[in-house]
Formats: sequence, structure tokens, C-alpha cells
Amino acid sequence: MLLPIVQYNDPVLRKKGVKIDVFDAPLATLARDMVETMHAAPGIGLAAQQIGKALQLCVVDVSQVDDDFDWELDGNHPPLELIMPMVIVNPEVKVHPVEKEIVEEGCLSFPDIRGDVERRDEITVKYQDAEGVPHLLVCNGMFARCIQHEVDHLNGVLFIDRMSKKTRGLIDKKLKTLAAKTGGA
Repeated sequence: MLLPIVQYNDPVLRKKGVKIDVFDAPLATLARDMVETMHAAPGIGLAAQQIGKALQLCVVDVSQVDDDFDWELDGNHPPLELIMPMVIVNPEVKVHPVEKEIVEEGCLSFPDIRGDVERRDEITVKYQDAEGVPHLLVCNGMFARCIQHEVDHLNGVLFIDRMSKKTRGLIDKKLKTLAAKTGGA
């Protein structure tokens, strides 16, 4: 089922998600609906806040991304098509002390707004899947960037918060227009 995606400046986008302790059929259904919504949007990631729920839950699917990245899941390198789309619950991200890269990002809650964001290129993520099974993922490139973007959402941080003042200034008018549409300022 497709879910409505909330847009900037909806207050739920600034809420830190609640940790998930119950891994049941409603959670699995929510995750499936989020994946369907993400694909229909179309996007490569979607956080619970973006569908109006302040939970520690996001989904990602970088299987169609035209970028060179690597990953290791639980000490193995399974084919990407076997692990995508990925449901990430209660994530804990550790950024590696590697070079930062500046790449243009967009967000489903900010239609037609894009801007450069600086992020580390490699991360380790401890998380649970929709069944509550713990996993350890090490990834880089667009895979790492996508997860960092979605985990930021889970903590009430938006990609515009990570932009330089100069980049943010370039999109300020579009942000104000979007905020006005959602009743914000």
C-alpha cells in the first residue's frame, strides 16, 4: 500500500524516532509499505518520519544506483539483489575516518530540491531487520551516503542541515516556498 510522504516543514521530520522493541506482523507490513512507497516515489531511501511515524525504521534500495560502491554484510559479500531492498531497524552508525566527499543529494520530503552535502564515504552500521535479527553492515559510496541520509531522518536531522551556508542559500527560496505549502515558515 502506498503511503503519503510528508514534506518539509512537517514537524514529524524533526522528531527523533522511538526505538522499536516489537517485531511483529504490523511492523513487517509497515516496512513492505515503505518499500513500495519508496520505489513508487521513486527514491533509494525512506525513513519512517517521512511517512509520519517517529520510529527508528528506514528502508533503502541502492540496487539501481549507477555508482561504484562496496559492502560487507555479516562478514560476507552477498549479491546486492539478495539484500535489496533493505529494512533497517534501530541503526547505530559509525563513520570511518576516511575522506569526506561532497555529493549532490535530494530527498523525497523535498520535491525538486537538491544540494551538495558533505559526508564520510565509509560507515559501519549495526541494525536489526524486520524480524529483529541483528546485522553488521560495512559499506561505502552511495550505499553509505544513502544510509547516513536516512539515519539522519531517524534522528530528526535533515539533509539541508548538513549543507554549507552557501549551498543552503542557493535553495533558500525553494525551501521557503515548500515550507509555506506545508503550513510552516
